[in-house]
Amino acid sequence: MAEQETESMMALEVRDGDNTVRFCEGRSFGAHHTVAGELVFQTGMVGYPESLTDPSYRGQILVITFPLIGNYGVPSREERDQVLEELPAHFEAAEIHIAGLIVATYAGEAYSHHLAGSSLGKWLKEQNVPAICGVDTRALTKRIRDQGSMLGRLLMQNGTEQVPDGIPAGAVTPNGTMTPAYPQTPLMPPPNMHAVNGKLAVKSINGAHGLNGYFSEKKMKEVPTYEEIDWYNPNVRNLVADVSTSKPKIYSPSASSALKHPSGRPVRVVCVDVGLKYNQLRCLVNRGLEVEVVPWDYDFPKLAGKEYDGLFISNGPGDPAMMADTVKHIATAMEEARTPIFGICLGHQLLARAAGAHTLKMKFGNRGHNIPCTNLLSGKCYITSQNHGYAVDANTLSKDWEELFVNANDQSNEGIRHVSKPYFSVQFHPESAPGPRDTEFLFDVFIKTIMDAIDDPKTLQQPVSFPGGDAAENAAKNPRLHPKRVLVLGSGGLSIGQAGEFDYSGSQCIKALKEEGIYTILINPNIATIQTSKGLADKVYFLPVNAEFVRKVIKHERPDAIYVTFGGQTALQVGIQLKDEFEDLGVKVLGTSVDTIITTEDREMFARSMESIGAPCAKSKSANTVPEALEAVEHIGYPVIIRAAYALGGLGSGFAENKEQLLDLCNKAFAASPQILIERSMKGWKEIEYEVVRDAHDNCITVCNMENFDPLGIHTGDSVVVAPSQTLSDEDYNMLRSTAVRVIRHLGVVGECNIQYALNPDSREYCIIEVNARLSRSSALASKATGYPLAFIAAKLGLNIPLNEIKNSVTKKTVACFEPSLDYVVVKIPRWDLKKFTRVSTLLGSSMKSVGEVMAIGRTFEEAIQKAIRSVDPSNLGFNETAALMSIDLDTELQTPSDQRMFALANAMHNGYSVDKIWQMTKIDKWFLYRLKGLSDFGHQMQGLMQTYHVDNVPHATFRRAKELGFSDRQLALFWASNEQHVRRARLEAGIMPVVKQIDTVAAEFPAFTNYLYTTYNGVEHDVGFTDQGVMVLGSGVYRIGSSVEFDWCSVRAVRTLRENGRKTVMVNTCSTDFDEVDRLYFENITLETVLDIYQLEQSSGVILSMGGQIPNNISLPLYRSNVRIYGTSPEMIDTAENRYKFSRMLDRLGVDQPQWKELTSTEEAKVFCNKVKYPVLVRPSYVLSGAAMNTVYSEHDLAAYLAQAAEVSKECPVVITKYIENAKEIEMDAVARNGIMIGHFVSEHVENAGVHSGDATLILPPQDLDPETVRKIEDATRKIGDALNVTGPYNIQFIAKDNEIKVIECNVRASRSFPFVSKVMGLDLIEMATKAMTGIPVREYPPLNIPSEYVAVKVPQFSFARLSGADPVVGVEMASTGEVACFGRTKYEAYIKGLIATGFKLPKKNVLLSIGSFKDKMELLPSVEKLHKMGYKLYATAGTADFLEEHGISVQFLEALHDQDQRQEYSLTHALANNLIDLYINLPSSNKFRRPASYMSKGYRTRRMAVDYQTPLVTNVKIAKILIEAISRNYDMNISKVDYMTFADVTDATAVVPQLPPSQTLEQLLERSPFKGKSVVSVKGYSKEELHLLFTVASEMRLGVEREGCLDILKGRVLCLMFFEPSTRTSSSFDAAMKRLGGETVTINESHSSTRKGESLEDTIRTLDMYGDAIVLRHPDNDSADIAAKYADHPIINAGNGSREHPTQAFLDLFTIREELGTVNGLTITFTGDLKYGRTVHSLCEILKHYNVTIQLAAPAALALPSKVRAALQARGQLGVESDRLTPEMVAKTDVLYCTRVQQERFEDPELYEVVKDELVVSAKTLRDAKKNMIVMHPLPRNMELHKDVDDDPRAAYFRQMRYGMFVRMALLALVMGP
Repeated sequence: MAEQETESMMALEVRDGDNTVRFCEGRSFGAHHTVAGELVFQTGMVGYPESLTDPSYRGQILVITFPLIGNYGVPSREERDQVLEELPAHFEAAEIHIAGLIVATYAGEAYSHHLAGSSLGKWLKEQNVPAICGVDTRALTKRIRDQGSMLGRLLMQNGTEQVPDGIPAGAVTPNGTMTPAYPQTPLMPPPNMHAVNGKLAVKSINGAHGLNGYFSEKKMKEVPTYEEIDWYNPNVRNLVADVSTSKPKIYSPSASSALKHPSGRPVRVVCVDVGLKYNQLRCLVNRGLEVEVVPWDYDFPKLAGKEYDGLFISNGPGDPAMMADTVKHIATAMEEARTPIFGICLGHQLLARAAGAHTLKMKFGNRGHNIPCTNLLSGKCYITSQNHGYAVDANTLSKDWEELFVNANDQSNEGIRHVSKPYFSVQFHPESAPGPRDTEFLFDVFIKTIMDAIDDPKTLQQPVSFPGGDAAENAAKNPRLHPKRVLVLGSGGLSIGQAGEFDYSGSQCIKALKEEGIYTILINPNIATIQTSKGLADKVYFLPVNAEFVRKVIKHERPDAIYVTFGGQTALQVGIQLKDEFEDLGVKVLGTSVDTIITTEDREMFARSMESIGAPCAKSKSANTVPEALEAVEHIGYPVIIRAAYALGGLGSGFAENKEQLLDLCNKAFAASPQILIERSMKGWKEIEYEVVRDAHDNCITVCNMENFDPLGIHTGDSVVVAPSQTLSDEDYNMLRSTAVRVIRHLGVVGECNIQYALNPDSREYCIIEVNARLSRSSALASKATGYPLAFIAAKLGLNIPLNEIKNSVTKKTVACFEPSLDYVVVKIPRWDLKKFTRVSTLLGSSMKSVGEVMAIGRTFEEAIQKAIRSVDPSNLGFNETAALMSIDLDTELQTPSDQRMFALANAMHNGYSVDKIWQMTKIDKWFLYRLKGLSDFGHQMQGLMQTYHVDNVPHATFRRAKELGFSDRQLALFWASNEQHVRRARLEAGIMPVVKQIDTVAAEFPAFTNYLYTTYNGVEHDVGFTDQGVMVLGSGVYRIGSSVEFDWCSVRAVRTLRENGRKTVMVNTCSTDFDEVDRLYFENITLETVLDIYQLEQSSGVILSMGGQIPNNISLPLYRSNVRIYGTSPEMIDTAENRYKFSRMLDRLGVDQPQWKELTSTEEAKVFCNKVKYPVLVRPSYVLSGAAMNTVYSEHDLAAYLAQAAEVSKECPVVITKYIENAKEIEMDAVARNGIMIGHFVSEHVENAGVHSGDATLILPPQDLDPETVRKIEDATRKIGDALNVTGPYNIQFIAKDNEIKVIECNVRASRSFPFVSKVMGLDLIEMATKAMTGIPVREYPPLNIPSEYVAVKVPQFSFARLSGADPVVGVEMASTGEVACFGRTKYEAYIKGLIATGFKLPKKNVLLSIGSFKDKMELLPSVEKLHKMGYKLYATAGTADFLEEHGISVQFLEALHDQDQRQEYSLTHALANNLIDLYINLPSSNKFRRPASYMSKGYRTRRMAVDYQTPLVTNVKIAKILIEAISRNYDMNISKVDYMTFADVTDATAVVPQLPPSQTLEQLLERSPFKGKSVVSVKGYSKEELHLLFTVASEMRLGVEREGCLDILKGRVLCLMFFEPSTRTSSSFDAAMKRLGGETVTINESHSSTRKGESLEDTIRTLDMYGDAIVLRHPDNDSADIAAKYADHPIINAGNGSREHPTQAFLDLFTIREELGTVNGLTITFTGDLKYGRTVHSLCEILKHYNVTIQLAAPAALALPSKVRAALQARGQLGVESDRLTPEMVAKTDVLYCTRVQQERFEDPELYEVVKDELVVSAKTLRDAKKNMIVMHPLPRNMELHKDVDDDPRAAYFRQMRYGMFVRMALLALVMGP
């Protein structure tokens, strides 16, 4: 590893005018010496060995913008070229020519490539070239770009010196190095006295250094010192003389390829070496020329004789103006006009000067591999490799010369040719090395010209001719298309293999067409996506994307053209099916032709097509039958891979090692497709992809290449993918790139496509796996990874617009015909949701299983992959050992990858597996494994660090390095036994913050105008300023089951609403969202850390988190507690709705019914409850998304197993058991409120009964079968709940209704999955309303709706069971659908049947199979079965069903469920399914008890699974069976009608207001029945649980009131007297604030200024105050004071503490705090620690806890133990748990509430005893290391040493929140005691 080398520092200085700027300091990894030269940057992403040896870089210090260098090492220096044996095989010169190298990160010794001979660092040392890493190369590139080429110097460290700490020596930048850099980034932030004092406190606790020890001397620190060197400008000397050959030398071709002159001699070219790259020599010699290389100043016209046939002038370094001699010799040769002449780079400039033109120095030159040059003759644009700082001034060319090429970006000259002689030259490098080989044909042009001139001397009087034709003719061949109306086919519902990526592509296509002014029609039934919303297509048809419906739409709409490449495989299939009809329908297919698509889709045709151009494909054969397949394998040999033709995402594919596996796969594959392809398996090879773009004019580019982290064998959709590739050399990269361009040109793709390769990691052998001639999943990834909008560009190319006429949307200046340069790395990780399915196989193979994916961006691979791991699931911390996630043994997991792969790698490394061992087992490239091993080792070191340091004094360089490697604050908190907030505070105090960088497509070479951003710690400056103060909208993160495109729609609609109203917006998301939708898009994790960082940087005005589903909701409370402004409903109220316990309590208060439920504390209690309410019951945890581990339980036996599973999902939140109500209807309510008042809502009904997860349910809107009374009750309950939670924004409630009684199942205070559906169907955008309500934009309540008559929409779930081998295809309380569609009709039946077809369901033609479990279902379905019978369907049934139907007079054919050897085929269900004899299988499992133990496989399960595997339509729900059969029986014609589409014209508002119903029991009513009224509160004794509940209910109302109005007028005109005989901050000010918030006044008497000083008795003081106020709050040191006061006062006395006896109001507020924080008090373990003897708050709380089922633990030294009387009471109640004289880790681990008390000096009679015990019970972050994640720490405050400050940052620290709760409780108490 790099770290193993001895670390020396190096400084980089730049010359800025007359100033010297220390740009940064980094690590030296080359030769250890100092150097000066000219700084230049190069944007190529591969090819550092070639670049470093390019003579054109002579004297220059090279900055490589790509941040990861050294990955593939350096090839052998000894290996020779096969033809030119004197030349090294892999380099461009015999030595390194650069003066120095600057990179961001360097791979060190951890390189990986089969040709590598050593590391880059070792080679640099051999050649004595210095190098520095740890530089923000992007910041440096921007500086060079803005100021032009500048001088630089690399200064080697020569020692260290001591300087006073606090003097800025530089900024700390990448790789933990001290770098300055800019004056504005000092090393240390200004002194933070708070932090200093904190550190002092810590030291004094440990007894080290007193105050004097800390400040006794000025603290010094050691900093490096550097050598000095003068500036050096290489351009002032003749660099060519340094690099040119010293004498002429001849190089000959091999005899077999040599070209001969008619005279018999070899054809010879004289090459003038002005800095010749060896590859130019190879290009000439390998084409058969003999080459004589001559020195730069060689007088070849005189000395070379006449025996040469062409003149070639090479590239080289420096200023052409210094080369007068060479120019003179070239001019002489031109005059002689004896041979053709060809010049490259410097050779081009010299030829131009010889022709009389001038050259000029460019600002910073062109150095990269992606520079577009247009040929002015043909109009074609080529991607070229360049390296030059000077250019030809085309304006100075004489009339004999013309421009040949121009730079498409900056219009500088790139080539010239003579108008009448065979002379030409180019500025770029056609020989590449490194770079693309697209212009290597120019060598062929040169040689052809030479051979023509030899054959016919007249050629010497003619200009050079070039292939490619004439520009005008080329343009006329493919004229631009101007369709008026274009039909775009969408991809339908999201499914595995075809998710949001296609949605993104389609939206981009529509945007491109709109920009061209074309009327756009879209067919896409996916109602949840932005693509089908207003603002994109002009007209949207919500219809199935299949041939039948597309044909109808074409006839109805008469479009001129159609796009079939933007809707995934679904749209492609339609294109193939309608191919022969398009012409008759008058429709032109835009973009890639359908014939090309068929070639790429038909495996056999594709293989033949590739063979014709010599592009290698895997050995393969196609088969249409099983015998053909067996025969094919004979030729190929095992192992093989089977693929189904025309299938998406590898459906029906797999690996077969033997005949048995082959037969199994064939059966499944033939069910999916009529043809299969069998090919050689290359498991273990690298999988590489390129995205290729080609226009109609044959301009062709590759936009992004990607390398799969996993070797071949895992479907690319299930692989971790890295872009750009990390382990390919220039030779590998461009070999595959050239093949890609050749293949795509051959196929004739127009637009965008994707090519996948398998590459042998041990050689250059490769083969093509497949080409997707459409926008693919990878295209969306590539677009987001590069910032290049592939789909947008592809849509334009389909109109025949040339690539070089489309602008790059990021730079606004350069053209789209270029290949993006990345200066960051992107990692994509899939998201699987396999836990949601029973019996699913978790193994990954060639068929895709992931439901979504995340993409993360970083400047290092480590940073990006850790971000990606966190994005996949919020519970993932990063790449570190994760014990809980590994259920199987590591070796198996590594060898047979599953969805747990990444954790297996982390755990294996943690357990000491070596990189070699893991590589053997996984074949993951070692480069990736080395990087991950580095993370694993670093994590180990971090854990060891705490033996020496604590969080507040971790060495700055270490902290910084951890962040650069992508470790999150939460991960570091785990390593450092601290908490996330504490680590964050330490990080901010150390001045470590991420910087924001743009994704700009050009690696900072051109200024970027993009809002597409990411954050990184590997940098020193931001790319953007922060002045917008935009509203932050948090997206939904990774697509997964339960949270998908619907939330993306919500987020984007919120953003659009804000922007339409002039608000700036900032979006944070990890997938899908398009960056043109928002003012700023951060491609980042939605975690507390990242959101806080961005909020702080952007100085955002506030955050909307109710649009992104559950993930933002889960961080709402921590954000709120970090003082982030949250728009909309208060996070405390969100918590009330999310915590099922609090929510249920609230419903009880509102009088809204809910199913009976019980909070779970033990299995025994659960059993008792279940027997009481009767099975079935539902087990559900708090804070979940789409019912994770929510289960229906039918018997006591199942209960224990399910409880364990539920508790695992949400360990720290209560688990609730609810009575499951069978045969009830489920109803969905989506609403928007403002300040608790509903302003818009829609009710939709479920087809299925309750018990099917709402995400899997079929929804009908407007509802068709709901009783108006039921609807009224639902609306009423929704209003009450909205008011009680004070909702502002969206909320969703699910109800069940039975016999007109409604019950609430759950409430989500956020946008829900159904918002897009209801908003679009009803024509009223609820999200727009919600956004306006939340941000204070005026919004109209209940605007009028314009719903046509006979209009129903039905939302139908889209399942992907076919992909998930083994999964049981049934629906239940766990969500299983991956997407949804919606269609419209005149009745619910018509809408349903269209929707069902839209999910890919095929309607039955003839044979229907029935297998019905329960008698109830048999009876319910009987009328429907009779209908089927009457319609003439042939019915089959399994045993019990057959008997039942025969009894009822319906004839059926009996089928036996499972195969028996003797069984006759006509009775075999298996045979019927396998041979596709069944058109529809209705299988209704008995009472949905399908969640049996995993080992049990029922007949029903096996036949259901077979139906899915053999693609037989399957129905498993009785309600669905009924609606389906009814819909079929109605025989709809399904013609296009006006309900099928939406045209997006703006709807005008009319006025309509819906009256509001009064909320439930008001605060006034609660206060009226107060049992506290007029009574003193002296002790906690005597209060019933009901009275406490009333107090807490009123406290909750007070909180709501304060939130809404600030002050309430309940006690207006009342006066409260406060009399404190002891010091108090909290209690006194809390009562003061409470009274004033209630509208009353307070009189405060300070004991030190009262008559007590004159000897007045307590009785008299009380009597006096009684005359002035309506109640008295008293604190007094005497234990009997409260009783005395109550005796003498007429008004109520409230005891605020009487000696060491009681503090009742503190006990009330403590209890309220526990309820608010944890939802409940029952079942908790409460640990008291500290002074329990004198702690009156503890005594009161112990007393009041008698009402609850709690366990109390006591931790106190004997001298401070709980009074025996209190202890005895606890023991008598059975509440006493562990007792100890100190707080043990075991006690902490069990604790739910840790209640600390102050050791009160004033209570001690013996001061010495106080000194002994005061420090014994300190609670610190370390104490909490063993604590539960969801426990809380409480303290009545004030505190001394017993509670360490490092706990303050822990979210579990509730003691400051405790005070706020205290005010609400005291408000409630005062109102109840003093109220009217």
